[in-house]
Amino acid sequence: MTTGPAQSSDQSWVLPVERTVAGAARLLEACLSPLLRGPADPTLRRTPSGWWRTARSPYGPGLQRLVRSGDDVVVTCWGPGADWLAGQAPRLLGAADDPSGFDPGPHRVVAEAHRHRPWLRLGRTDRVLEALAPTSIEQVVTGKEAFRAQRLLLQRFGERPDGPSRDETHPAFGMRLPLSAGQWLAVPSWEFLRAGVEARRTRAILAAARTSRSLERLASDAYTSDADAALRSLPGVGPWTSATVRQQALGDPDAWSIGDYHVGKNISFALVGEQLDDDAVTELLEPYRGHRYRVEVLLAGMPRPERHGPRRSLPTHLPR
Repeated sequence: MTTGPAQSSDQSWVLPVERTVAGAARLLEACLSPLLRGPADPTLRRTPSGWWRTARSPYGPGLQRLVRSGDDVVVTCWGPGADWLAGQAPRLLGAADDPSGFDPGPHRVVAEAHRHRPWLRLGRTDRVLEALAPTSIEQVVTGKEAFRAQRLLLQRFGERPDGPSRDETHPAFGMRLPLSAGQWLAVPSWEFLRAGVEARRTRAILAAARTSRSLERLASDAYTSDADAALRSLPGVGPWTSATVRQQALGDPDAWSIGDYHVGKNISFALVGEQLDDDAVTELLEPYRGHRYRVEVLLAGMPRPERHGPRRSLPTHLPR
């Protein structure tokens, strides 16, 4: 149920739009956690009372709060994009995910994981650039490096949402809106370098920003072409980047994290007790084609192989 539609950009930051998503309480953590980019993510924040999120809807920016209320989730939105964000909230919490064709039976471990979480659904943000830009920053670097880079760029060039989060005592104080396509294109090259993002990763962000209008069509229910091929047609976007974007923006149940340094090894260790390469993991997941990312999520809580050897040192040759 949606109340209080926003009438103008100024008024919209004062009068919230609220919606209750029935039965979504146990999905809140499962659907929001994969979107969190480090403990200091400027666009997504977990608090003791719930989650705060900033986003850019097709109708403008918005601030979103998601809190449990019994078995439900109450979603409150502010800003010009409030109506869209409130309407999209069920999809964010997995309402568009259809697991009806998923058979967990081919492997005992998957079947057992599914028995414990048969309610699991995959959420989607329906915002492609907001997934692709930070994912491009995360390519071939450690999470710590990537999260720092995104934080620096957003703090330098991102806007603060209006409304309640302007109050220093507010739990969303200090958050930033994701950069728009135009804002990404306006970031000077030396500022990317200062944040630790070299030209190869920058190229992927800028290519996505230039084609953002076409990219956002991938999230339309009417889109029937190959989203993976469309994403990988951009320079600097490979299998891992495409998979991560499809997971987050499109809720693609088959977009398993091929090319990730750890995920394939963790999946094979859970299934056969060995750390195998991606080709072997692709074979292991073949019986689940169409739902391979669903299997990845189900197995995420399984025991993982022990890690040995020194931690990777962070680079010091880029400007800070």
